[in-house]
Amino acid sequence: MKAVAPLKDLDRELARFHARLKIGAAFVVVLAGVLLGRAYHLQVVQHEFFTQRAESNRISLVPVAPNRGLILDRKGRILAENYSAYTLEITRAQVADLDATLAEIGKLIEITPGQLRRFRRLLSESHEFETVPLKSRLSDEEVAIIAAHRYRLPGVEVKARLFRNYQAGPGMAHVVGFIGRINDRDLKRLREQNIEHNYRGSVHIGKTGLEQSYETLLHGRTGFDQMETDASGRAVRMLSRIPPVPGKDLRLHLDLDLQAVAEQAFGDYLGGLVALDPRTGGVLALVSKPGFDPNLFVDGIDPETWKALNESPERPMVNRVLRGIYPPGSTIKPLMALAGLELGLRKPADSIVDPGYYSLPGSSHQFRDWKRGGHGVVDLRRSISQSCDVYYYRLAVDMGIDRMHDFLEQFGLGQKTGIDLEGESAGLLPSRDWKKRRWNKPWYPGETVIAGIGQGYHLTTPLQLATMTAMLANGGRHVEPRLVEALRDPLTAHWQPVPGAVRGQVAIKPENLAVVREGMLDVTRPGGTAARAAAGAPYSIAGKTGTAQVVGIRQGARYDEKRLAREHRDHALFIAYAPAENPTIVVAVMVENGGSGSGTAAPIARAVFDYYLTGKRPGAVNLETGNATD
Repeated sequence: MKAVAPLKDLDRELARFHARLKIGAAFVVVLAGVLLGRAYHLQVVQHEFFTQRAESNRISLVPVAPNRGLILDRKGRILAENYSAYTLEITRAQVADLDATLAEIGKLIEITPGQLRRFRRLLSESHEFETVPLKSRLSDEEVAIIAAHRYRLPGVEVKARLFRNYQAGPGMAHVVGFIGRINDRDLKRLREQNIEHNYRGSVHIGKTGLEQSYETLLHGRTGFDQMETDASGRAVRMLSRIPPVPGKDLRLHLDLDLQAVAEQAFGDYLGGLVALDPRTGGVLALVSKPGFDPNLFVDGIDPETWKALNESPERPMVNRVLRGIYPPGSTIKPLMALAGLELGLRKPADSIVDPGYYSLPGSSHQFRDWKRGGHGVVDLRRSISQSCDVYYYRLAVDMGIDRMHDFLEQFGLGQKTGIDLEGESAGLLPSRDWKKRRWNKPWYPGETVIAGIGQGYHLTTPLQLATMTAMLANGGRHVEPRLVEALRDPLTAHWQPVPGAVRGQVAIKPENLAVVREGMLDVTRPGGTAARAAAGAPYSIAGKTGTAQVVGIRQGARYDEKRLAREHRDHALFIAYAPAENPTIVVAVMVENGGSGSGTAAPIARAVFDYYLTGKRPGAVNLETGNATD
């Protein structure tokens, strides 16, 4: 018998249906509320935000790089200027086949192997979305050819760029420096300084010299063009503009003519020269020879040229005035004599008998004088004018290395001068504590002996010697050397002087300084080591010759310059100021492997003095070695 299905409970089913209907309706109401709330939030609460987003899709801010400030010499002659030119650039991310694109461009315009090498080097240093220059300074014809074939060269474009031109050439390279493309290290430094935003649209940044040390002032402030764009991102029209602010111009203390005279005076010798105004610290000339062409770096130097410069045995990239460190030799003898007077170890009339050598008590080792047979009876003034080594051997032993260190330190030796250029070396002023820290060894008496004539561990830069000499010339005022004399505001066109910094005043008894200065004046008088170089000058010169030993000479042997290869000859040094009665210029000269300070370095200084004080230009400077050898 078949079973009968139970009857449905209609009331119950209907109640269940109504409950589900209410839940569904509530769910719909909740969803509608969420949608309405979200719509309110987007259209009312965030109305301004999305309006700005929509506007930004329509409007683009295009950075406008400012004109870089000019660099001028003291007479207003341009050392670094700007010019505009067209550049062919490639964006790697937009190029499907780079080699094919380069080959196609090569069919249209000339691309040299050097330009290709430079492009690939810059490409390796850049991000894919950055444009990399392939060829700069395009001619009008080349611009027209690229423009006509632009449609089949994706990622390739012609841009107008500002370039830097260094008119003064290699002789000013170490002063002015150069600019180069901004790399990752530069970007990191800009971020750390929180000025990265000011370099939007800029391609170059100062790398060396004044271009580097005054970068933020020379660069200026970036401007922006507010452009309306279409859906494809192409500019339609300019809406507004915030103009860029050009960088400030620099005017230097340096005289371009004096610089040229000094460079010419070196002939084929290498070395460094710096001329200062002892009253202000203004750098009148700064020569590091050899130099290099800074224009090579503006658009990226090719690898072969960079390798040749960097590996050259003449080291043209090294600023010898700031970074070249050499034993000061006899140029510190005036300072040693002053120390002897100030410390009460010597009196002006005190004299010694110089037999041509000095030995420490209980030792047979002879520290020789540069003059065979010695100088005979020598007092303080004659010790300077004749550069008597034995006098200063004895004085150094009486003084001791620690008192020697403390006195010389007051005159800027062993420390950076503070010049407004980057990369300066501090040199080395030895002491007992220094040797203990550096080598964990004791100081020996023989090291004190040779320190008295500027040999041994002692190392200085030509700039330090110039600063030291300026303090002897101005009575002990420690004025920092300064290249930039004034800044010109691009908005007002007014020049604002850059004051020099004075570190302090060394307390010197005037009568002691007068004796030392007379000794330096005797150096250039008949019988002095630099008499030949100063002969006939219509002004007075106070100076000191010196040599810095390059190779050691064994006990009992004699230094014979003529029998040595040029690279083994002593470095020649000369420090001086003029006019001696009222000094307005100080010169420090270092000639690498020049032999004697009197025969090589002093004539160079004479040429600089002649031009600065009388306007006389040298025909050809005679650098033949004289009779004196110090």
